[in-house]
Amino acid sequence: MLVCVIDGRGGGLGSRLVAGLQSELGPAHPIVALGTNRAAAAAMKRAGATQVGVGACAMADTLPTVDVIVTSLNLVLPGSMLGEVTPEIVHAILGARATKVLLPLNRARVEIVGARAYSLEALITQSLSRVRSLVNSVQPA
Repeated sequence: MLVCVIDGRGGGLGSRLVAGLQSELGPAHPIVALGTNRAAAAAMKRAGATQVGVGACAMADTLPTVDVIVTSLNLVLPGSMLGEVTPEIVHAILGARATKVLLPLNRARVEIVGARAYSLEALITQSLSRVRSLVNSVQPA
């Protein structure tokens, strides 16, 4: 199962997710990292991502091939992250057949009714657990 982490700005969240996923899933499951910019991609590469890409074109090419996408809710809101998230990026993410695990961070002033206000650490832990259960639910061929 191919897992993809997407992040922007400095890649802080993405690098923590990549490192956590490596620990949770082990080397049998490669982690693809896609950044909205080079800084985010480099941070996720340093965290141990197997493959790295940058920008909307890399996302459009790569996302159809992944099984799980892990990212912040901000990555499906055009114009968020100081304008780094383009409509093309949103389309690539939402159009992918992959299961999307979105961390409901409230930096874009979007509230999700029914979602509790967890700390970033708790959201990362919950996301890692969810991806692990998705990966474990797939039976080997």
